[in-house]
Amino acid sequence: MSKIDGTVAFVTGGASGIGLAVAKSLAKRGASVMLADINADALANAKAELEAMNTKVETVLCDVSREAAMRKAAEATMEAFGAVNIIVNNAGVAIGGQPGEISLKDWRWIVDINLMGVVYGVEIFTPLIEASGGGHIVNVASMAGHMAAPTMAPYNATKFAVVGYSESLGQELAGRGIGVSVLCPGWVRTNIHKSSAASPSRGDVVLPEEMGEIAAVINQGLDPADVAEWTADCIEANRLYVFTHGSMKAMVEARHGVIQADFDASLANPAFEGR
Repeated sequence: MSKIDGTVAFVTGGASGIGLAVAKSLAKRGASVMLADINADALANAKAELEAMNTKVETVLCDVSREAAMRKAAEATMEAFGAVNIIVNNAGVAIGGQPGEISLKDWRWIVDINLMGVVYGVEIFTPLIEASGGGHIVNVASMAGHMAAPTMAPYNATKFAVVGYSESLGQELAGRGIGVSVLCPGWVRTNIHKSSAASPSRGDVVLPEEMGEIAAVINQGLDPADVAEWTADCIEANRLYVFTHGSMKAMVEARHGVIQADFDASLANPAFEGR
């Protein structure tokens, strides 16, 4: 997509954080916006902020973990605007803990939001984007989708999945007039570290001191507005990966170095010769 002006965007988790920031960036470039979020009060405040920018904006309450809710949100978008060109699958949560100590209900909760919420967005909105003349899909992952950290296995698993899913989509939709980007930020000043309080176990799997350390790093992170502007640039450039933290490149390269070393080890095994 070379130009955002004149498009219609649907943004999940659009009432705060990166979602709201991206919505504002798209609006500044001439897009109309449908904000979707599970928090009614925050959604009303976000709508007022975009209306102050003279943006055409509507809102819809939506739990992205529920297929029916996403379908209703898609219907509301088409009723309000008659088209949709950009979808930003941004809604996400975070939990952590040690293996054997994480509630399986918490696992289902994070998978349903972080992964299935993205899947519902893609599967439901792709035909609508095609019918609207094409557009772009942005799936919000994380640097946690490229490198794993201890105590964060559920979050890592869902974000790695979103990265791989987006790589497939980029190839599959290239000939259908739909671009794909996967946003992989590092630390950004949002409230995602507080989201575990809404999990089925109410966040008991994460020790308070761990959350305090994470909160301290997040508070020193990037302004969501800067991430959003770069994301909008990457949409218009049809860029697949949207990275924000150059300092993390070395960690990704180190991971790839381990992969390469273990591939080389397999090449030295006569049983796999020529395979």
